[in-house]
Amino acid sequence: MSATPTTRTVVEDLLHRIGHAEPERVAELYAEHADWKLNWPEDEHGRAATPWIRHRATRADAADHFRDLAAHHVPGRVGTEIERILVDGADAVVLGEIRLTARSTGRPYRARFALHLTVRDGLIVRHHVYEDSFAVARAFATGAGAR
Repeated sequence: MSATPTTRTVVEDLLHRIGHAEPERVAELYAEHADWKLNWPEDEHGRAATPWIRHRATRADAADHFRDLAAHHVPGRVGTEIERILVDGADAVVLGEIRLTARSTGRPYRARFALHLTVRDGLIVRHHVYEDSFAVARAFATGAGAR
């Protein structure tokens, strides 16, 4: 099946907006209601140290996600390497690695990820993230679990 320009264009626009820390502009690319999931254990969602890690459902939730993410990381100590964007019709998978620093602990971390997006009518209707949650958890750990 050939890639549709619309899907690739939306995904590339999304990555550009994320890279420029524009939560409201990122949210414009999402449908009013979207299927947003993360591969973290449910009992770990929304913890104080990582409030952005939870399922979302609306365009407003998408903006909140990126605002929460920025608020809990050190500005200027971020990076993302996009290795590949695979597109098949309305679906796209983005493969890469994020490099961030936890604001609360000062610990830098790297986490590999796969982001599965589905685009319909020019808007994102699915956002599923699969990432190295262990690396993120360790960077934000305090107390006995900290490294």
